Amino acid sequence: MQNNAGLYTPNATEQEECANHYLPRPYRIERIIKHTKDEWAFMVPVDFEGGFDKFVEVSLPLAGECPISISDFGEGWIELVIRRVGKVTSKLFELKAGDTIYLRGPMGNGYPVHEEFVGNNLTVIAGGTGVAPARSVINYFMRNRDQVQEMDVIVGFRSREHVLFADDIEVWKERFNTIVTLDEGDPEKGENIGLVTKYLDGLNYENPERHHYVVVGPPMMIKFTVKGLLDNGAREDRIWVSHERRMACAVGKCGHCRVGNTYICLDGPVFRYDHSKHLVD
Repeated sequence: MQNNAGLYTPNATEQEECANHYLPRPYRIERIIKHTKDEWAFMVPVDFEGGFDKFVEVSLPLAGECPISISDFGEGWIELVIRRVGKVTSKLFELKAGDTIYLRGPMGNGYPVHEEFVGNNLTVIAGGTGVAPARSVINYFMRNRDQVQEMDVIVGFRSREHVLFADDIEVWKERFNTIVTLDEGDPEKGENIGLVTKYLDGLNYENPERHHYVVVGPPMMIKFTVKGLLDNGAREDRIWVSHERRMACAVGKCGHCRVGNTYICLDGPVFRYDHSKHLVD
């Protein structure tokens, strides 16, 4: 398109395609919620749209950059649940509301909520901090309960002190069949004990064509959860897994997340299991 001076001016689509995906932009932290000693949620007003398990690159000057999944989002805001495990995340834990962080994104391919899940049965199975990227899907159907048929939620944590989103979980229990299980707990207090795989046999596996499964967590948890689902009759092309642990640069240049010819940051982090079962983490 030419302007009045005869110079070419890119349209909105071309500007988006030419956006500098290497350049972080500053955003102000609105609120910090301390779920556990090492897992905090950062609420950040943004000028872009979030996505179901899409991610952003979070950076701080002189500290570095790391990919963080979007745990929930709405119009003009996203939430990032960050675990303190290294240099960058430790620096983030020194911040407070009103401070500035830098973001690139959103990036990646997330869950096909509207394309596949709406109108069908859905089971979400997540372990530890894997509950964070699955939360946006659960909360969407919590707010839009009529858009899904049967829904089950199974979440597992190490102990009572490691539970994330305790308030949300209480609401999930009112809307869905929700099981919370702990590696370390007290059965006499009514707590479920054991891995999430312990509770797979109790799910409804009828009508596998109309039943989708979201599985998020450590690689070994994903491996045995998927095996349990398949053993019970779930279809490979109805299981959705996330391999985000390997991501680094988010633009397919560093090669850190490359598995064969697949770049997790570009082709994922969410994959349909029958397309990704060859990926070895």
